[in-house]
Amino acid sequence: MSTRAALPPTLDVPDGRPSIEQVWRWLDAVADPEIPVISVVDLGIVRTVAWVANEEGDGGLAHPDVTCVVTITPTYSGCPAMAVIAESISLALQARGIARVTIATQLAPAWTTDWMSANGKQKLTGYGIAPPAEQVIDISGISRKTSGLPKPRLVVACPLCGSTHTALTSQFGSTPCKALYRCEDCREPFDYFKCH
Repeated sequence: MSTRAALPPTLDVPDGRPSIEQVWRWLDAVADPEIPVISVVDLGIVRTVAWVANEEGDGGLAHPDVTCVVTITPTYSGCPAMAVIAESISLALQARGIARVTIATQLAPAWTTDWMSANGKQKLTGYGIAPPAEQVIDISGISRKTSGLPKPRLVVACPLCGSTHTALTSQFGSTPCKALYRCEDCREPFDYFKCH
């Protein structure tokens, strides 16, 4: 556990419970288990944070009448890291003095790489993983005349040297959400976080 997670909670609202903004800041320190350089907030997995009144009134000693509900969306159906992420979120908030934490899973709308923060994409690059090179496009408005056109070649920049002279090696990299590329200039292989 990090020293930051062991600090006592900063209580910055009148009733003594942490503000929603403070909870978001704490969640921003919870690392993704597969890519530890990026937080679950930067990845866009955390959708909402809310205080919800308890019906039974036994929320614990710190805040007996409320539960902190954190809603998360999996990056893809069946992602094996989601159980670890949910547990990490609960433990991080409990370490800050929040006695009752509930993790809710929201499947719709489906997670998209568009939800990743710009800061998170920079962290991926610094870690040696190329971030998504395009945004997810809503194809519902595309006419039949243009939908058959070939998709333009995806330009993926090498996170190591910055070259765009790269080639796809495999549709699957170290995890299902990544593809394996090779840089034709520095000759190094690297993961690309696929856009979806």
